[in-house]
Amino acid sequence: MSVHEAEGAAVRAAAVQVGDRWTLQVVHALLAGPRRFGDLTRDVAPIAPNVLTHRLRGLEANGLVVAVPYQRRPLRVVYELTRRGRELSGALRLLAAWADPSLAPVHRTCGTTLEVGWRCPSCDLDVTVGDEGLVRL
Repeated sequence: MSVHEAEGAAVRAAAVQVGDRWTLQVVHALLAGPRRFGDLTRDVAPIAPNVLTHRLRGLEANGLVVAVPYQRRPLRVVYELTRRGRELSGALRLLAAWADPSLAPVHRTCGTTLEVGWRCPSCDLDVTVGDEGLVRL
C-alpha cells in the first residue's frame, strides 16, 4: 500500500470516529476541561440532548472520552477527554485556522503565518518530508 493510500485509509478511520457535524465541537468544548452534560448542552448549542448523548457514547467507545461519576444516586457523571482525545487539540487548531485564517498563529518578529511541521521529541530536531530522517513504518 502506498503512503497516499495509507493516509487515505487513516483519514477515513478518523472521519468514522470524529467526522460528523457535532463530534469535533464536543471535543473542542472538552478541551477546556471536564464538563457535565448540561455544560456541554450549553457549550455546543444548539445540539439536541439525544444527539449529544449519542456523540458522547461514540467518543467513549472510541477511547476519546471518559465519563467519571461524581454522584452515585442518582448517577451523575462529568465527561473528560482521555490522553488520546486531548491529542486532537492540534488537529482542531489547524482546522480552525484553515476555516478562519485570522486564527492562524503568526511569527511575532516578521508577521509571517507559521507552518506546521514534524519534530522528533527524542532528538529535539525538526524533520521535513524528503529528509532521510523521515521514515514511515
